[in-house]
Amino acid sequence: MEKSKIGSVKWFDLTVKDATAVSSFYQQVVGWKEIPLSMGEYNDYCMNLPENNETIAGICHARGANANIPPQWLMYVIVENLDESLAAVTKNGGKILSEKRSGGKTAVYSLIEDPGGAHLMLYQE
Repeated sequence: MEKSKIGSVKWFDLTVKDATAVSSFYQQVVGWKEIPLSMGEYNDYCMNLPENNETIAGICHARGANANIPPQWLMYVIVENLDESLAAVTKNGGKILSEKRSGGKTAVYSLIEDPGGAHLMLYQE
């Protein structure tokens, strides 16, 4: 599988207290198909396009490592080197809001806040 382009949006995610209700809301409002994703004791949700079942977003419960993620749609933006990008965040007036987390076999990501107060996930494949 080819890597995504640096600077492109890889993923959209929403973390809320009640992911079950919110995923149902988006299923009814925009037509996404919700697919449960087991997190052990509960399900988070992949939100898929109805015509081809392509997963385009995630809706997650604000639990565990996600407990402090703000309830807003977050973009995951591809960076070439997460450590270098995180150093640039603090150097340029932003804040690192989470430790690096694993996103699969080789992917890592971290939540940041820009100088304007907006949140974004930096994602390295």
